[in-house]
Amino acid sequence: MKAKVLLSLVLLCGGLAAPLARAGDAASTPATTSPTTAAPATSPVPAACELPSYLLSSESQLPKVADAVKAGKPLDILVIGSRSTTIPSSESSSYPARMEAILKEKLPPSEVVHVSVEIQSKKTAEETASTFVKLMEAKTPTLVIWQTGTVDAIRSIDPDEFRSAVTDGVVALQKAGADVVLMNLQYSPRTETMISAQPFLDNMRVVAQEHDIPLFDRFSIMRQWNDQGQFDLFSPSRGPELAKQVHDCLGRSLAQFVIDAARLEPAQQQN
Repeated sequence: MKAKVLLSLVLLCGGLAAPLARAGDAASTPATTSPTTAAPATSPVPAACELPSYLLSSESQLPKVADAVKAGKPLDILVIGSRSTTIPSSESSSYPARMEAILKEKLPPSEVVHVSVEIQSKKTAEETASTFVKLMEAKTPTLVIWQTGTVDAIRSIDPDEFRSAVTDGVVALQKAGADVVLMNLQYSPRTETMISAQPFLDNMRVVAQEHDIPLFDRFSIMRQWNDQGQFDLFSPSRGPELAKQVHDCLGRSLAQFVIDAARLEPAQQQN
């Protein structure tokens, strides 16, 4: 009951940062979507997207991504997450679509890039990880970006159990032959007092270090934008426009993060 009430409060506050995309997982069934249709044209990096370099750096690498680009093979990326992965009214503006557009811009014209989304609504890390074997049998992505932690934090799942579930999920994805990037929770000043995020953030970092995989620190990135005044994540007044702007910045940041973690040389990128 407590978890249901908290989930309702999170949704009432706008799904972790207002319409940034319904982190409370509004849908009740998994869905697979492709954000590739009619993606908006890329543009110069907006000032609002700027970040300190340490937030986009990783000592861990993405060797399978690097090998695919070097060999000129298609780069298939699967984003596994909740409804915060999407903007229901504008899928082409969601961060996976923006990431795909930026990767196509930055990588050689001959490189085929495809990003798809697997929505695992209202599922904990354990529940999501249990689907990975069949999911990876059905798909053969080069890279999986696993966005998780919000539902576990809302439901107050034991942090040790959460870490074990994330570990199991990472192992399953790696056994299936994919590179893995973990993406942690959204940051929202509107729900800070309702969700104890830190244990989940810490445990995701531990799993990433133990398995030598990159962690895209979405929580710290969004907090940076809010604290520096680049985005006002407390105010719900700007609605879908704010969602599009933040998703655009997340997509740009994630694309650069993937390129850097793959250690792609300038010759393997667009000039």
